[in-house]
Amino acid sequence: MGLRKHFIGAAALLALATAMPFATQTAKAQGLPVEPGVFKLAISPWLGYGMWYIAQEKGFFKANGLEGVELTNFVEDKDMGAAVAAGQVDGDNESIQQLLAKVQAGIPIKGVLLLDASTKADAILVNSEIKTVADLKGKQVAFERGSTSDLLLNYVLQKNGMTIDDVNVLPMPAASAGTAIISGTVPAAVTYEPYISAAIGADKNIKVLAEAGEAPGLISDVLSVPEETLKKKPGQVQAMLKSWDQALEYYRAHTEEGRAIIAKGVGAEPADLATAFDGVSYYSVSESQKALNGVFKSDTYPGIVKAAIAAKLIDKDIAYGAAIDPTVAHSK
Repeated sequence: MGLRKHFIGAAALLALATAMPFATQTAKAQGLPVEPGVFKLAISPWLGYGMWYIAQEKGFFKANGLEGVELTNFVEDKDMGAAVAAGQVDGDNESIQQLLAKVQAGIPIKGVLLLDASTKADAILVNSEIKTVADLKGKQVAFERGSTSDLLLNYVLQKNGMTIDDVNVLPMPAASAGTAIISGTVPAAVTYEPYISAAIGADKNIKVLAEAGEAPGLISDVLSVPEETLKKKPGQVQAMLKSWDQALEYYRAHTEEGRAIIAKGVGAEPADLATAFDGVSYYSVSESQKALNGVFKSDTYPGIVKAAIAAKLIDKDIAYGAAIDPTVAHSK
């Protein structure tokens, strides 16, 4: 599923932080002129970032005054983190947890737009002997450490008064976790699409115990922008937000074509991504603003931070305002 499923540790990012100068927040003026030059956007092969491919294909970047947008693909998060810290890109697409790790490491960057959230694309699968979360106590649970599966499991356990110490962790890649529950090796596994659908299809006794959509935004991605970019290129940032919105509007009106464009962008066949597409929801700019100023801020974010600490993805609390700036889109 690509880079979004794995997180570079905050400690590893700390050495990169000094490469990026601190900058102040962007101005919030209406009708900002678009600065000259190419906007360099770090991206990875995950369909959640798909509106950028549509925007490029349909000419929305140019229509919004951008000279050009360079989509730079990264396979490893450490490489993306290094590019951000070195000022080699103007923005990047990443999970909330990846953003938190950068902020903890001292990299001046803000999440300015919720891009997508997993609803059914990440889940805890169980066999027939597990009826409730409490039944996981003392049981083996297969999942990939340092991934969104790690975050989801810790979040669900905490919500039910448990911790990761209450289960027997069996670390393995997400694909292997799906195979393990199908074979009966483990009674529970945390994984994501397409492995969820494959497991349920292989054994009717395998059920979903919990999924990411039960906490909207728990497994989500953001457009993160270095504060230097917010200071020097606020017009370009606004043009990017407008382009995302137009691409999403096009996608919602022409979903089949939109999925084909995205699949091509991530190097896959549309049919192979069908279940993943169905398990993900995209945010428009207005929908993102509503969430970032509402339930995501009040309910989801504190849970993400707590679960990320439990999963050792970060090691301390990070204030909402240190990581998220929902005001950037106000000047759109």
